[in-house]
Amino acid sequence: MRKIDGIEIKKKRTEQQKLKEKIERKVRKENRNKEIERWRKRKPINFKKLGKKEVKREENIGNITRKKRMQWELIIALSILIALLTRVGYIQLVQGEELQSMAYVQQTLDRKINPKRGTIYDATGKVQLAVSATVQTITVNPVNIAKEDKEKVAKALSDIFNLDYETVLKKVKKNSSIETIIKKVEKEKADTLRIWMQENGIETGINIDEDTKRYYPYNNLASQVIGFCGSDNQGLDGIEAIYEKELKGEKGSITKMTDAKGGDISSAEENYEPAVDGNDLILSIDSTIQGIAEKYLQEACIDNVCTDGGNIIIMNPKNGDILAMAGYPNYNLNEPYSPNTDELKLTWDTLTGEEKSKNLQAMWRNKAISDTYEPGSTFKLVTASASLEEGITTTDKEGEFCCSGSIEIAGVRMKCWRYYRPHGAESLRQALMNSCNPVFIGLGQKLGVQTYYSYLNKFGFLRKTGIDLPGEAKGIFLAENKVGPVELRNYCLWAKI
Repeated sequence: MRKIDGIEIKKKRTEQQKLKEKIERKVRKENRNKEIERWRKRKPINFKKLGKKEVKREENIGNITRKKRMQWELIIALSILIALLTRVGYIQLVQGEELQSMAYVQQTLDRKINPKRGTIYDATGKVQLAVSATVQTITVNPVNIAKEDKEKVAKALSDIFNLDYETVLKKVKKNSSIETIIKKVEKEKADTLRIWMQENGIETGINIDEDTKRYYPYNNLASQVIGFCGSDNQGLDGIEAIYEKELKGEKGSITKMTDAKGGDISSAEENYEPAVDGNDLILSIDSTIQGIAEKYLQEACIDNVCTDGGNIIIMNPKNGDILAMAGYPNYNLNEPYSPNTDELKLTWDTLTGEEKSKNLQAMWRNKAISDTYEPGSTFKLVTASASLEEGITTTDKEGEFCCSGSIEIAGVRMKCWRYYRPHGAESLRQALMNSCNPVFIGLGQKLGVQTYYSYLNKFGFLRKTGIDLPGEAKGIFLAENKVGPVELRNYCLWAKI
């Protein structure tokens, strides 16, 4: 019975639990239904009470921020576009020519051909004082020389032309389109290189171009007049420099398109522009007269121990042509950078670079036109000419002048060179023969400063002559308004011109 009772009790508890759960479920269901019903009966939400204005303001702020962001993005995009267009326009319009030129240089191989410089003749038109001879210039195109051949090419070039191997090898190995190895070599050596190229099967990378070299057949003759040329055939002094434009001619070129590395393009053709030779020049210098003048000038300077050398100018009195202009010491035009005297040769290697330059400038200097000198009593001819032209004297009037041994000017007594035995009565001709100072001082006083200076100007003493040589200096004279009686007296006798 207990067992049965126990089972019955258990069943009762189970039924109670089920009933409890059922009641709970029912309560939950009712509560849920009530909640649903309450939500159904609920009034619409009042957005004003919930902050409708605040929500709208947030939306508006969001829209404004979005618009501003779009505006800024548009402004930035337009700014970038304008900057790009400006840059493109600047490159195209401002830098266009420069960049095009740079591109042309990068994409072409341009080898220059030097023109033949014009010949300089003496007055006869037959004697050549300066002449250009044909030589060769050797260049290489490093990018067109095979890597395995570079050392072999450098060795051959250094051996044939007696150059430093390391220097040549450095040029051959450069990453460039063209390098100059040596200029102005004789044809025989260039032919030796051609033979070597044929024997070694090297067809590209080495160029042998025609060039010219200046020669002076008579070495020292008229050296300070003719001048000399530099390594690129440009005139550096004398006639060579003054007439550079007429003598030099116009360069030619060999142009060929290349690839990006500067290498040859087999299908590209070479564009050849021939050089235009310079014009010939005929001087008024007569080589025979020039040679005679230099010979006797040298003898006179040596015999009289003229430490500053000397000069001779020989002119044609009919037209003023310079027939000879000799200077001593002179120099060898074919070796213009070598010392020209035995004394200088002995000490040349001990001199500094500045001292060498100073001595070379002195050697090249044409003293006949660059340095001033005192003509002395020969200037009395100018005073006599002006006086005759003004009609204040005649040539042979006996006793027109009287030399007492001196003359007083502005309270200063000026002596005649023969004051101890005065010349006495003289005509103008006799005064010139006697070089009588008082006579020409008196004539100068009669002419006056203004008239005298007008004749100095007419004779050309107040300006350069305009001779076709560099470095000409004009005479040294005081300004007209600063000349007094004493200064005028000096000019009547001598001057620095």
